Amino acid sequence: MQGTVKDFDPADRTGSVLLDDGSELPFDSAAFDAGGLRLLRFGQRVNLAWDGERVTALTLSTLPLP
Repeated sequence: MQGTVKDFDPADRTGSVLLDDGSELPFDSAAFDAGGLRLLRFGQRVNLAWDGERVTALTLSTLPLP
């Protein structure tokens, strides 16, 4: 699944992603940490791992999911 970063708070490593259909998915610090990223910027494309209830990992669209 892919989306675009809507917002990101580097202090607590949380934010949200807009999917291509316009729906918004929040992610927590555990999902951010699972992808091995250091920072996200508004408008970046990301890959998301979704377990049906929450985002479990995200990384840049050019990198594989863990």
